[in-house]
Amino acid sequence: QVQLVESGGGLVQPGGSLRLSCAASGSIFRISVVGWYRQAPGKQRELVATITTSSGNTHYADSVKGRFTISRDNAKNTVYLQMNSLKPEDTAVYYCYSNLRPRGSGDWADYWGQGTQVTVSS
Repeated sequence: QVQLVESGGGLVQPGGSLRLSCAASGSIFRISVVGWYRQAPGKQRELVATITTSSGNTHYADSVKGRFTISRDNAKNTVYLQMNSLKPEDTAVYYCYSNLRPRGSGDWADYWGQGTQVTVSS
């Protein structure tokens, strides 16, 4: 069974940094794209950043561009989100996302992690 597991969340001071990790495990044939979404209380889940596995092309939400960096280690099936210059408005549950094809299936599907809490506060 394919799983995405996030780690690295926590409490950080405004202006501080945090690095999130997401590891995919299970019987995976290929991963096309991975990324991060976040959801703050009372708000819709929003896209933060994505990266294409093959090309490394990235996309960032305007609100995080210049502060966050997404990267991946294909050999480890792991994606990272380096978050710098954190602001209180970055406080949210961050979810890992991937579109992938499991082994033994020709069907691509979306997978989500369980989420990790990021709190930016003094």
